[in-house]
Amino acid sequence: MAQKELRDLMSQVGSGPKSAEDMSYEQAYSAFERILSGDADPTALGGFWLANRWKRNTPEELAGFLDAMRENSVEVASSEAVASPDATPVDCGANYDGKRETALLGVAAGLVSAASGIPVVVHSGDRVPMSEGCAYRHVLSELGVETDLEPEESAKMVDSVGFGFYDQSRFNPDVYALLDRRSAVGVRTFINTVETLANPADARVHLGSFYHLSFAKRIIDTLRESRTSTVERAILFQGLEGYDDVRPGYTKVAEWNEATGEEGELTDYEIETANYGMSFERDDLEVESVAEDSARITESVLSGERDDRFADAVALNAAFRIYAGGGAESLDDGLETARRTIADGEALESLSELRRVS
Repeated sequence: MAQKELRDLMSQVGSGPKSAEDMSYEQAYSAFERILSGDADPTALGGFWLANRWKRNTPEELAGFLDAMRENSVEVASSEAVASPDATPVDCGANYDGKRETALLGVAAGLVSAASGIPVVVHSGDRVPMSEGCAYRHVLSELGVETDLEPEESAKMVDSVGFGFYDQSRFNPDVYALLDRRSAVGVRTFINTVETLANPADARVHLGSFYHLSFAKRIIDTLRESRTSTVERAILFQGLEGYDDVRPGYTKVAEWNEATGEEGELTDYEIETANYGMSFERDDLEVESVAEDSARITESVLSGERDDRFADAVALNAAFRIYAGGGAESLDDGLETARRTIADGEALESLSELRRVS
C-alpha cells in the first residue's frame, strides 16, 4: 500500500475540519500497519499525519492505530521470562516527549510504590518529538540503571524489584524507527497518543495523564474500543507538563474501572495538594537540568535526606500508583503507606536493588 492507500485516505480525512470523514477501525488499522512496515512515502506520510491532527481522531480510529501497533510492533515479554506471570503492575505510560522544566518524579514514586507492594512498569523513548524532553530512561540512566534492555530483561527487572523499565527501541522498534520522520513533521501526531498505551507488560491497570478532561474520555473510549488492550482500570490526571506527575494545586482526575457497570463508568473528581498538607507551587518543582536534578532528588527523597516540597510531591505521586494498583482504598491511605515506606528505608533499598539487577 502505502503511498496509494494513504493518498486515497487523504481525500477522506484531509478535506478540512468540517467535511472530513472518520475512518473505520479497519481503515485506521490498515493505514498504521503499512506505515509501521516502513513502506510509506515521506510526503504521503506527513500529509496523513497532519490531516489526522486537523481532523482529530475518534476513539475507534485510535483503537485501530493502537491495535496495529500492539500486534505488529510491540514485543511483550513471553510468560516464560516472567517469574510471576500473575503479577498486576501499574503501567505508567507518560507522554514520551518528556519534561523540560520541572523535576521528573515518576522514578522515585514508582520505587516507593514497588517497595509498598504495588509493582510499577514504566516505558519511554529517547528525546521523542515534539518536546524532545527528559523521560524515564534519562533519569534512570543518571541513577546508574541500565536502560538498553530487551523485553525479557525488563520483565525480570519487574520480578526482582517490583519496578521495571521498557525501552521503546527494544519493545516497540517500528514506532521507534519513525522518530526522524515525526520530528520532520514538526507537530504532535496520533503516535504521541498511542505509544503511551503500548502497555509492554500487558498490565491490567494504566496510569497516565491528560491536558483536558475531554481527552481523558477519548483515551478511555479508545481502551474500550481496542481489541488487544488488557487494561481493565485506568486513572488519568492533568499531569505536570503533560507527564504523569501530579500538578501542584488543583488537579482534575479521571477514573475508569471496567468492572463497574456494563462497560464501566468514567468518573472525574478534583484534588488539591493543599488538602494533603502540601504547600508548593509549580515554580517550586522547577530544576535546571531535568535528568541530573531528578536523579539527585530521587536519591535524596528515598534516603530520607529531604523533607520538603519534593518529598511531598514524590509521596503523593506514589500514593496514586499504590491506589491505582489496589494497594489502598483511597489516596489518603496510599499517601500514608507511601510516607511509611520512605521512612522505613524500603524505597531506598528498592533503588539499590534496581541498580544491582541492571
